[in-house]
Amino acid sequence: MIKVGIAGARGLSNLLGLRAIPDVEVSAICDLDEDVLNQMAEEHHIPNRFRVFDDMLETDIDAVIISTPMQCHVPQAIAALEAGKHVFSEVTAGVTMDELWWLIENVEASGKVYMYAENYCYTPYNQLIRAMVQKGMFGTPYYAEGEYLHDVKSMTTYHYDIHQSGKTSWRKYWQLGKHGAFYPTHSIGPVMQWFEGERISSISTFTSGRHVAMDLRQEDTTITMCQMASGKLARIRVDCISPRPHNMTFYQLQGTKGVVETPRGLGDVCKVWLEDYNHDENKDDRQWRPLSDFNSLLPERYKNATEEQKKAGHEGGDFFIVEDFINAIRYGTKPAIDVYQACEWTAVGLLSELSVTNGGRAIDIPHFRKNMPYEEQHISLR
Repeated sequence: MIKVGIAGARGLSNLLGLRAIPDVEVSAICDLDEDVLNQMAEEHHIPNRFRVFDDMLETDIDAVIISTPMQCHVPQAIAALEAGKHVFSEVTAGVTMDELWWLIENVEASGKVYMYAENYCYTPYNQLIRAMVQKGMFGTPYYAEGEYLHDVKSMTTYHYDIHQSGKTSWRKYWQLGKHGAFYPTHSIGPVMQWFEGERISSISTFTSGRHVAMDLRQEDTTITMCQMASGKLARIRVDCISPRPHNMTFYQLQGTKGVVETPRGLGDVCKVWLEDYNHDENKDDRQWRPLSDFNSLLPERYKNATEEQKKAGHEGGDFFIVEDFINAIRYGTKPAIDVYQACEWTAVGLLSELSVTNGGRAIDIPHFRKNMPYEEQHISLR
């Protein structure tokens, strides 16, 4: 039996997935808000409840889900690793570059599993695109886009809890109080899984300035250009300010033999054009076809997902991500999204702030890897 503790009530989004896995028990929950803590524990029949994270770590849990505000992720991950617990951390991995070094050092020293909970990598269509890339159906991918457009200005104050209503939330400072692409990993994560074997070598970030919310430091729209070590390119847009409908999952992938785009809204669908499958006689007559035409290429576990697994969220994606975490613990295998990927994707956002404040200047991304030399743990302006 693997016993799991959840830190932060938001971590309950993983509950259905965890409970659908045999021999896994969610035995503890921790939250600072006692009313929320008691309500969630009783509603979901979680036997042990804590307001102090370190107290939960002193119990016999084997692993923790860290779903607290992002500035808490690294301190709590380090505490959990030192206590001998495996860690499943929500995004982002950390809030400073130094935290990323500390995190890697502690993961390597602990020998425990650290997995990054970037669930956008697990949506069925992103998994399908990845399978098609691996089969060479797009030829050689060389350009990609990812966008996270989500107006969260209302989240700068707490409004869901009668005891905290109107109080300033952490998001005003750690998200909308920063320059640059503070929240890049929902966009860059799937892209980097399609660019398998690549790494981001540099980024340059540009913003539109502040036009909508003058009381916030975050610019309305941020564009980050990510250059791979091979020269391939990815464009990331983050916009959590502009008044507009949400579009948190737009992606595009261009290869030498095809292209795919996900929906932008108003009835749009995932669509693909593939040179080897369309056979257009005239290049000016090329037509999209639904990505769903290729659903037979989905990973088998997605095609065979049970109703219980699908109920976890994202048509089974929210089940499979926690299943991969549990399997890494059980079998000692490499986590599907490890600490080095977590730090690379997070560094895109952290260093974008430096790029913005230096007029879009290119910033080198460190080569995150096992036993990385101390001498390479620095930031380089080009």
